[in-house]
Amino acid sequence: MSVEDDPADGWFPESVATDYDGPGGANAPEVVTSAVDVLEDLAEGGPVLEFAVGTGRIAAPLAARGVPVSGIELSRAMAARIADKPGGEAVEVTIGDMTSTRVAGEFSLVCLVFNTIGNVTTQDGQVDVFRNAAAHLRPGGLFVVEVGLPDLRRLPPGQDVVPFAMTPGYVGFDQYDVVTQEFTSNHVTVSPDGTGRFRRIPFRYVWPAELDLMARIAGMRPKHRWADWARSEFTAESTGHVSVWEKAPHHPHEAPPLG
Repeated sequence: MSVEDDPADGWFPESVATDYDGPGGANAPEVVTSAVDVLEDLAEGGPVLEFAVGTGRIAAPLAARGVPVSGIELSRAMAARIADKPGGEAVEVTIGDMTSTRVAGEFSLVCLVFNTIGNVTTQDGQVDVFRNAAAHLRPGGLFVVEVGLPDLRRLPPGQDVVPFAMTPGYVGFDQYDVVTQEFTSNHVTVSPDGTGRFRRIPFRYVWPAELDLMARIAGMRPKHRWADWARSEFTAESTGHVSVWEKAPHHPHEAPPLG
């Protein structure tokens, strides 16, 4: 851990935040635009709250379109980069844990993108994310989660590791525990001078049906499930999904909105 890293930032300290907005992958313009298009459409002009808003990859361009956007983010190092993006100065950010942190008001849409539900590594914690989303939503409001599916079909008997990337200077692989649904994402980077870096991040994978039950516990019901932001059909061959739940009115276990 470098001297600039703050332990309070968890798995996303300054050393990670510095490179988080690198080109390609989830930051590719076509990927961001596709996600923002869907979220803007689902919000229908109402305010949006993004859990784990990060560096504003989604929140800033959404705000740049005139959508009122707030965010909750645990890492100060990540959140500090939001205001530098076009639209980012309009994003209201609260530092805190998305399982419990509350912000004032009611929202048309709460979203949690790019596999971040898996950063909550217990089932109870993931249920708390759904409950917190429901507590921020107006009746009829929507909760959106984007998450990949575990690559367990590639595991032969006795194996627990699945590689997902191998390029010059970089190897990435996931290691699964199919009993606990815990897994780690492992990243090995070697610079041209031979210096190596190993980063290991814990996750908990979760199935679509399990997410639907979490939503039901929180007083929400399924509305959409797509394979991607293009709203492609979700099938047995899909490697991930974008799921949408609608908040039902008058849920007896829900906390009242703040403000």
